Amino acid sequence: MASSVITLESTPTWAVAVVVFVLISISICIEHLLHLLAKYFNKSRRKYLIQALDKIKSELLQLGFISLLLTVGEKPIGNICIPKSIGETFLPCSDPSNDSPEEAKCEEQGMVSLLSRQGMKELQYLIFVLAFFHSLSCILTFGLGMAKQMRKWESWEAETRTLEYQFSNDPRRFLLIHQTSFARRHLRFWSEHRFLRCSACFLRQFYASVSKVDYFTLRHGFITAHFSEGSNFDFQKYIKRTLEKDFGVVVGISLWVWILSMLFIFLNAHGFYNYLWLPFIPLLMLLLVGTQLQGIITRMCLESQEKSQVVRGTFLVRPSDHFFWFGWPKLLLHIMHFILFQNSFQLAFFTWTWYKFGFRSCFHRKTEDIVIRLAVGVLVQVLCGYVTLPLYALVTQMGTSMKKVIFPEKVVEGLKRWRANARRNIALKNNYTSARPSLDNNTTSINTSPSFGASPSFNLNTSHCVKFDQPSSSEYLAVEVKDEGKANSANRETKDS
Repeated sequence: MASSVITLESTPTWAVAVVVFVLISISICIEHLLHLLAKYFNKSRRKYLIQALDKIKSELLQLGFISLLLTVGEKPIGNICIPKSIGETFLPCSDPSNDSPEEAKCEEQGMVSLLSRQGMKELQYLIFVLAFFHSLSCILTFGLGMAKQMRKWESWEAETRTLEYQFSNDPRRFLLIHQTSFARRHLRFWSEHRFLRCSACFLRQFYASVSKVDYFTLRHGFITAHFSEGSNFDFQKYIKRTLEKDFGVVVGISLWVWILSMLFIFLNAHGFYNYLWLPFIPLLMLLLVGTQLQGIITRMCLESQEKSQVVRGTFLVRPSDHFFWFGWPKLLLHIMHFILFQNSFQLAFFTWTWYKFGFRSCFHRKTEDIVIRLAVGVLVQVLCGYVTLPLYALVTQMGTSMKKVIFPEKVVEGLKRWRANARRNIALKNNYTSARPSLDNNTTSINTSPSFGASPSFNLNTSHCVKFDQPSSSEYLAVEVKDEGKANSANRETKDS
């Protein structure tokens, strides 16, 4: 017996009103929470976090449009018919169960729908879950992952202002390069051999990936390259502002991210056996990035050793873009973006299939599939937040140029006001210069003596003579100005009353 579908015609009005009221209340609460969060970021002058929040809002708006299009296009897309031979290719399951009814139009033609109405609803859930997991993954990685590390770096930054640190790093002290802690950490027997160096850097990222001596040395190299030696620049706050800006990039879902999501959906076909290799892609890329970042620190140490064997005060490393892949430090940010998105896609897809089809569906019939997806997803999340991200935050500052966030927000606002005032003053000066009359072969007479109790009088005649009333006994100065393009001559004469 066919089950009847209950429409709004057969639904009590109070039930519809209650559901709509609940949905609107939830939406208003979420909007109010986002508004309070933006207000807090504004008050604390966290400009880049405000931009990241705006990106999340735009993503929610984009998801709303996608949901609307899927709802409106549910019937038209369902009426698109394709041959059964094509519809049975690249299936996610080897023996799928087709319980959803086909469109009558396609069934009459002996064909199948391009995407059934039930499939449209399931796809809508998948896109929402993917966007939610991507935002959650970025927040957990950048928020919780860097919270502990930032507190540690803040204490290290405070230590640079102590007398003990200043005495131990006095520029008047000279040491051999192998006597410094930084050289003892990075100049080993494996440093000169590329293969051994890569192996050592690969292992080093798992324990004490960012040591105190690395932080102090890279901080000193950055300040020496961009500021005067001995500057009290707060390197930790600069890194914090940089990470906030990078978070705004990573949390966004751009066009190429959507293209990758479509590619991952396509690769979920049964014949690709993607559970054996797809979850390992973000893990391998993450380990490769961590090895590269550790290798950059070691290579900077080797380059400084080649230039000098004597250290004055603190070991000096020289920032440069040539240490990074293709001379482009920002490439690492895009790789991190890809890693976080691909990992969040794996977790989102597993959660969606578990919710819609059950724990033991055709998507996850094998136990090793479930174990691999969950274990690798959690491992990538932990490694990225507590190992690779701190390395990325520190080492990517060692490029040739410094980033725009070098100045705090108050300084940036002051510079913008100064720039606007300077432009306005230049415009006023140019307008005043263009409005002045030309003084070709004319004489201007000016009486510079102060006249108390008498107002100045301006006589504008053909000689452009300007005279001031003067007392009986005074000196008067006449200035004759001749403008011949480049040469100016002035003749002065003094007369006694």
